[in-house]
Amino acid sequence: MDSALSLTPRNLLALRAETPAPLVIDVRREAVFQSAPDLIAGAVRHDPATIADWAATLPAAQHIVVYCVHGHEVSQNAAKALRERGLPAQFLEGGLEAWRAAGGAMATRSAQKKS
Repeated sequence: MDSALSLTPRNLLALRAETPAPLVIDVRREAVFQSAPDLIAGAVRHDPATIADWAATLPAAQHIVVYCVHGHEVSQNAAKALRERGLPAQFLEGGLEAWRAAGGAMATRSAQKKS
């Protein structure tokens, strides 16, 4: 794993206090996302299967952090694909579960930002 591609929950907590805060993107697979009640507070949702469609809509200068459930292949591949498109993207180590364990803010899916 390339450490430049990853970000710990503690580091993300610190970055979210800065301006501008990073763009946090939930890239859990569709079935997993649909069965989950929550997501990281302030995150937007994008399907990892259609990354080629939505990557061009992201702000090129904003730090991007993607996450999946455990921080394995889904978010790692998404971060790599975004970086290959010139975007400053990282994946969240340990994913949503590590964020939750670190005390990171969560939101219900009904409070999700639409994208």
